[in-house]
Amino acid sequence: MSFFKKLKDKFTSQTDAVTDKFKEGLTKTRNSFTGRVNDLVARYRKIDEDFFEELEEILFQADVGYETVEILIDELKMEVKRKNIQDPAEVQSVISEKLVEIYEGKGSASADLNMQGDSLTVILFVGVNGVGKTTTIGKLAHRFKQEGKKVILAAGDTFRAGAIEQLEVWGDRAGVEVVKQAAGSDPAAVMYDSLQAAKARGADVLLCDTAGRLQNKVNLMKELEKVKRVIEREIPGAPHEVLLVLDATTGQNALIQAKTFKEATNVTGIVLSKLDGTAKGGIVLAIRNELEIPVKLVGLGEKMDDLQDFDAEKYVYGLFANLIDKEEE
Repeated sequence: MSFFKKLKDKFTSQTDAVTDKFKEGLTKTRNSFTGRVNDLVARYRKIDEDFFEELEEILFQADVGYETVEILIDELKMEVKRKNIQDPAEVQSVISEKLVEIYEGKGSASADLNMQGDSLTVILFVGVNGVGKTTTIGKLAHRFKQEGKKVILAAGDTFRAGAIEQLEVWGDRAGVEVVKQAAGSDPAAVMYDSLQAAKARGADVLLCDTAGRLQNKVNLMKELEKVKRVIEREIPGAPHEVLLVLDATTGQNALIQAKTFKEATNVTGIVLSKLDGTAKGGIVLAIRNELEIPVKLVGLGEKMDDLQDFDAEKYVYGLFANLIDKEEE
């Protein structure tokens, strides 16, 4: 049974709103990536070195990343040889299978958020300005509120003009409290107040916004470390997640940002925003393969419920949906 057939049996036999979101959210990447793969398959009658060279270029253009592409091409060549695959069209299903294997084979960190059950869960969000950090916090607050959790937001980005007001707008939309101080205040002091408020009010979740830019990178990283120390002092074992928000539309720049933040902070997971807005959704694989940090959440649209838990199989289904849906029974 082909991997396409397995995915079809798994995801098209029942109505799954989340799978549909992955399918819709990855439309730009799918149209670009699978469109080029289809064209490649149509032009070749056999699988040779030229075929693999062109496939390699298509993967580069989807921002899968050099290291990941090299691994994928090597594994595809071995699989083609092992299974004696002659028809280029059959390679598409093998690509999808290998993409899932590469993603899931890198490290053992869970893609699930580290929620604390009966005690306060503190989630710290980091990332440069403009990546969708505040929007992500607002959407996650909405999700937790819908699940019946008591949520508080900490307006720790006190330096960017309008950041506090933007978080308040999202707090109003989600119906959750925002703890803030005046613009320019010490972010660590805001975190301290937020932690005290969360404990006093019996909150389930505290979502903490942070600055995305100071005078230079060193200052920013020192500020984040200071904030983290305050959280650790007040809640031993916290923060329970440090989520780095990256803008998928920036492609390889997102990977560079991820490397910078990973060096300075203990990033536990990636939130890839605006995945629906890019044709280069292969960046998911590059991040996972090169940094071994799990992508925990992805932004698949503008709606409040378009922030979704990442799932490697649903991601691949979104990439190849048109071909999978046509898979013969």
